[in-house]
Amino acid sequence: MNDLIKYKKKGMASKMRKDKKNTIVGIIITILILIFLVAVSNIKVDKISQIGNPFTKFVNNIQNGMVYLKNRVAGNDQFFINVDEMKQENENLKKENSQLEQSLRELEILKAENATLREYVNLTDKYTEYSTYPAYVIQTDISNYSKTIIINAGKKDGIDVNMTVISDKGLVGHVISVTDDTAKVQTIIDTSSTVTGTISTTRDSIVARGVIDSNKELKASFIPTEANILEGDMLETSGIGGIYPKGIHIGTIKKVVNTKNITNRYALIETAVDFGKLETVLVITN
Repeated sequence: MNDLIKYKKKGMASKMRKDKKNTIVGIIITILILIFLVAVSNIKVDKISQIGNPFTKFVNNIQNGMVYLKNRVAGNDQFFINVDEMKQENENLKKENSQLEQSLRELEILKAENATLREYVNLTDKYTEYSTYPAYVIQTDISNYSKTIIINAGKKDGIDVNMTVISDKGLVGHVISVTDDTAKVQTIIDTSSTVTGTISTTRDSIVARGVIDSNKELKASFIPTEANILEGDMLETSGIGGIYPKGIHIGTIKKVVNTKNITNRYALIETAVDFGKLETVLVITN
């Protein structure tokens, strides 16, 4: 009886050792499989292409499966769907933006045309006593040596040499040459141009001409000794000289420079017209 009990105990111990051994072996195999799967999932296919297509396909399947499971777990599949939707929305927004930019350009063109029309209306209303012809400035040559403009009106429009050119702000200059379709205008800021003006407050007359290094100033010299000239006074054409009609605004006296000899004093006049932004003019044809 005792021998039987001993035999059973020995058998049970042997079985337990065997089960324990099997368990350890199973754990080791499982770990090796996991290591293999991790290694395979991270290996680059191009490095093992020499093994052959079946193994490459097997690796690809494992990699795809691992990536799919990872994306499913992390919710990345929805992320990629959202990325595609965002790309499409971005393309749609780009198209809408392009259409809006085109509409904006068309609106700016209309605004510019309306502004030009208003400028013409203001000009014609302001100078109703003159017969005038409207024109665009199509070329500008404003430098230290030549300060002229070209307008898109010529002989066929009734434009001729010595006709006065004005803008809504005031005096621009006079025509010095014409073709059938264009006219060249010498501006009052040209150093070769002179204009006789009348001071608005005292009605004294002074002669002004362009300054070589300025595109917005005139210099008035040979000021009569008895003339009372002050900064801020307005200057308008006097009608003397045979080119410019009387009463057209020239500019504002910006600075009076007194010298020891009163006969040498001079004044700087800021022109009413901004020649850097001049676009539309009227030619006085009578």
